[in-house]
Amino acid sequence: MVKSGNFYIFLVLIKLLKVINLIGTYDCKADAKGRVLFPAAFKKQVAPILQDGFVLKKSVFEKCLELYPLKEWNATMDQVNRLNKFKKKNNDFIRRFTAGVKLVELDATGRILIPKSLSDFAGIKKQVVMSSSVNIIEIWDKERYENVIENAAENFSDLAEEVMGNTDLDELS
Repeated sequence: MVKSGNFYIFLVLIKLLKVINLIGTYDCKADAKGRVLFPAAFKKQVAPILQDGFVLKKSVFEKCLELYPLKEWNATMDQVNRLNKFKKKNNDFIRRFTAGVKLVELDATGRILIPKSLSDFAGIKKQVVMSSSVNIIEIWDKERYENVIENAAENFSDLAEEVMGNTDLDELS
């Protein structure tokens, strides 16, 4: 099959814009300076955009951190940028959502530095969990992560039914 020049460019752009779906949960360790070795499995998954770096921020809902590949952060900020900034609640949201945001990159040995203010927010000590959350990576203190997962497991079947049970697929049945 031969592709015309414009159609081929279109396909390349679609591939580049495709949302990343990360997979995995990995135990890591933070050193005394707050550096954490980035899991090799995540490196492979973000290899095409690894050189762009990441954005690290506080989670909105939990005491953990969110690591956005820069491409994903820019897509999120495109959504945020559509908010009417002449509404106070929108400005309050933007300010809170971006509070403490840091650009981070992998160093020469494949580590990311978690700034102290963000580490303190998430309660990160030495044992760390990096867990995929669709297109971002959550970074947790291991004990806190295990507690959240254990507590969520109690009502997960109800949550799954409520969240995923009301999809358009129901209309096909």
